[in-house]
Amino acid sequence: MKILLVGSGGREHALALGLKADKKCSELHVAPGNPGIAEIATTHPLVITDNQAILSLAQSLGVDLVVIGPELPLVNGAADILRAAGIATFGPSKAAAALEGSKDFAKGVMRDAGVPTARSFTCTTESEINIALDTFGAPYVVKDDGLAGGKGVVVTEDRATALTHALSCNRVVIEEFLDGPEISLFGISDGRNILAMEPAQDFKRAHDNNQGPNTGGMGAYSPLPWAPDDIIEQTYEKVLAPVVAEMAARGTPFIGLLYAGLALTKNGIKVIEFNARFGDPETQVLIPRLLTPLADLLYKAATNSLDDTVLHWSDTSAVTVVLAAQGYPQSPVVGEKITAPDPQESTLIFHAGTQEKDGSLISSGGRVMSVTGIGNDLESARHRAYKQISTIGLEGSFYRSDIALVASLAQVEN
Repeated sequence: MKILLVGSGGREHALALGLKADKKCSELHVAPGNPGIAEIATTHPLVITDNQAILSLAQSLGVDLVVIGPELPLVNGAADILRAAGIATFGPSKAAAALEGSKDFAKGVMRDAGVPTARSFTCTTESEINIALDTFGAPYVVKDDGLAGGKGVVVTEDRATALTHALSCNRVVIEEFLDGPEISLFGISDGRNILAMEPAQDFKRAHDNNQGPNTGGMGAYSPLPWAPDDIIEQTYEKVLAPVVAEMAARGTPFIGLLYAGLALTKNGIKVIEFNARFGDPETQVLIPRLLTPLADLLYKAATNSLDDTVLHWSDTSAVTVVLAAQGYPQSPVVGEKITAPDPQESTLIFHAGTQEKDGSLISSGGRVMSVTGIGNDLESARHRAYKQISTIGLEGSFYRSDIALVASLAQVEN
């Protein structure tokens, strides 16, 4: 099977490793890719917002499957043009990707599907914004309705900060604060069926103890020893299956990866947000634990044939820590030289914001690399991840020191 993977981040590096490991994958092409991905796949230059360029590349390569990693090409309708040309594609249509592209649309789908979520108002004027902020009170949860690169959500006790962010958005969703631990749980769908993956937890704040601004994610771990034993079944029954059924009923079946961000509240699970693609950095802990061959799995999803598929997982634990550039997320410094030794035993290094220049590896984005440690438990996985990331040299870079710390301590105590 010839496969084209679209994207260039840490998520795509993890997916590339998983696809490459499947014996059914005869050729793996990634566009545009990055220096790390180039070590395991053939990379091609590509502007991922150019749907015609994606189609032309897929046709010129004669691929059997296209896997779309990032949200932008999905929201732009890249999957539609590929499917119209008869190419099996893992990734939702433009209409279905609106689950991520519009917070307001997602709220409407959840309402019609009976999916538990926070009460909310969608606002377009300052008057509506003030009414919504008064209604829910602090902590204020303010979400840009559209795509914002993981930086469109502000959760704050300060009303002025909440109002400023809300006014900066063309349309904004303001909702009640959901108390309780947050988890990410993905589902792989063929438009009719959806297979729930194992849960992961990511860390959005830039600094230790959940301090600092929201980011695209500073680390993740899986499995979650503290989560309810039936969390996968609960999420399937209350969230994933109803949403897939609702999207099919609307005539816009969801084919691809449905990411459910959940809060485990005192009143049960509630959806914080949906994404329409694999999450980053959760993918970097989930793919190394997935035993089911990935290329065949995604091809079955893309061709409406998941009926008899079951996901299998290793008993290992995985912890991912993100190395961020100085100034991230507000104004990351790029163009700095990176020194990265080979991965140590039971560790993986995923490239994200990197590029090669004059024979050197340099930084090109805010989240530069991520390191995944794999072990028999979270403590050993953490140890390996942190030992490896400490060997990477990048001037001014930083990473959180508390990824999976609380969960690993609880696991030892139990």
